[in-house]
Order: sequence, then C-alpha cells, then structure tokens
Amino acid sequence: MTATTSSPLLDSEAVRARIDAVLREFLRDKASAETERRLPPDITEAVRTFLFSGGKRIRPMFCVLGWYAGGGYGLPLEIARAAAAVEMFHASVLIHDDIIDDSDTRRDQPTVHRRCGTGAAILIGDFALAWSDELLHTAGLSADRMHAALPVIDAMRSEVDYGQYLDLRTTGRPTSDLDRALEIIRYKTSAYTVERPLQLGAALAEADDGVAPALSLYARPLGEAFQLQDDLFGVYGDPARTGKSNLEDLRSGKHTALLALALGRATPRQAERLRRLVGDPRLDDHGAAECRDLLTVLAREPVEQMIRERWLRAQRALDKAPFPPEAITALRRFADALVARTA
Repeated sequence: MTATTSSPLLDSEAVRARIDAVLREFLRDKASAETERRLPPDITEAVRTFLFSGGKRIRPMFCVLGWYAGGGYGLPLEIARAAAAVEMFHASVLIHDDIIDDSDTRRDQPTVHRRCGTGAAILIGDFALAWSDELLHTAGLSADRMHAALPVIDAMRSEVDYGQYLDLRTTGRPTSDLDRALEIIRYKTSAYTVERPLQLGAALAEADDGVAPALSLYARPLGEAFQLQDDLFGVYGDPARTGKSNLEDLRSGKHTALLALALGRATPRQAERLRRLVGDPRLDDHGAAECRDLLTVLAREPVEQMIRERWLRAQRALDKAPFPPEAITALRRFADALVARTA
C-alpha cells in the first residue's frame, strides 16, 4: 500500500488546474497529430470546446480524493491522467445524453449536436470515449494498478449505460413509482459521479480491503443527494446559473423522484393535471409555472428533506472511516459543497 502521509495537494483549485493541464496537453497532441496527417481539426476542437466551456470537474476530483483516502500521497502524473480519463469519459456521456434528451443547451452553450449535427455529435462522443481509454492506458500505471483499476472502470461504464437506458424507458411515462426513480439515480448518477471515481482512486492507491466499502457508505447517499438536487434545478433552476433550460425535464416527462412523489401525493384532479402537462413537448412558460406550483405544493419539501437526510448519512459514514484525517476533512468539505451548490 502507498504511504499514508497526508498531502498538501488537497487544494481543490490546484487539483482542478492539474487535471485541466493534462487534458489540454492531451488535446494539443491530438491536434498536432491531425495536422501532420492532414485530418480535419473539427473533432479535437469540438471536444476541447466542450471540456473547457464549464464543468466543475467533480468526478476527477473524487478520483483524487479516493487516491488520498486509500493512502496515496501527492498527485503523480499517472494519477492525474487517470483522473483526467474520468472527465473525458464524462464528456462522452454528456454529449450522448444531450442527443438522447434532444437538449438545446449545456453549460449555457449550444449542445454539440446543435452545433455540429447529430451524426457528428455521436462520433465526437465516441472519440471522447476512446480518448478516455487512451488517457488511462498511456498514463504510465504499473501493471498492478491497471489490474486494480479496470474492474472499477468497467463497472462505472456499465452502470451509467444501464442508468441511461432505464431513464430512456421511463421518460414520458412518469408514475408514482419512487423506487424506480431512485434506481435510475443510483445507476445513472450516484455510482459514476461519486462512488466509482472514489473507488478508482483508492484502487490506484492499492488501498486496504476496508477502504472501498467505506467509500461506498459515503458515496451512495451523497450521489443520490447530488441527483435529487439536480432534479430540482431541472424544474426550478435559473438557466442563467445552471446553463440549461428549466423546461426540458418537464417537456420530456423525466421520471424523477420529485414527480414520483408529487403523483403519489396528488389528488385525482391534481394528478390528471400533472399528467396532461408533464411530457407535453409544447409545454410553454405558463404551463411550466402551473407544473412548478403543483410540484411545490406536493413534493418539493419532501425532496429537500431527502437531500438533507442523504447528506447527513454521508457525513456520518466518515465518522469511523479508515481514511487519513486530511482525506476525511476534504470529503466532508465536498459533501457540503455539493449540497450547498446553486447550479
């Protein structure tokens, strides 16, 4: 196992800057290769534009935090590249997700398929997926570290795809089934946003056997809280802050916990009205305002309570976690920041 000496590199801005530097260098190399081979520069430029048009680098940050939780020290280049690979994978997921959802904006910019066309966007997302692999496999990891990392990567990719598929199957057919809404959250968001990146970092640190389960106890409720809050932003968020429309989830009829709880608590008349409005692709601002009023009365406060309860479970999971003290402090700080965010 790697030495457990605490590291001063848990400064989140420093870590983000390191991840961004890795991504920029990787894309510069890709652009140079395109020039040498006389290939069109569109692909690299589209991925660069997407990666650097915003984004909080949450997933690579959790990968680095998992590295520290597992006893890692400093931030070696191979660990930074592995964390950057997680962000590149995230870019692929978002580009394809925006196609599936037919979204117009992402991070207050036109989505890739709006700028480049759907066919090109599919290919650009595929390039990002392939480059995620390339970043990992050229990171310089030892054979033991790569052997430990690959099962976590494989699980993360399968889980988010299953989550996307479950989301696709229920979109436009919302019900009061809260368990199904939470199942979508666990697969589509919770695992690949918090749990698997943390476990990847711990695997790279060759952590003791008890570290990964302890990370899961923290990550699962926090990942659920993160998505529950995103569901609120999708309905109540200010597009100027979130960079996304607050009509799309309502127009598409996303099967969220917010909507499931509302339908479960609604009177027959309220439920009928919600079903008429939610999922209507022509829903206008007036209809959306009516939806928000109904959702506020029926379910907003319970969802906010669910977020608080999951945040508290994540914090309590750290009380006896077998992590270095500095890692525990950083994980607590990140849990607070995720729940307190406004976009």
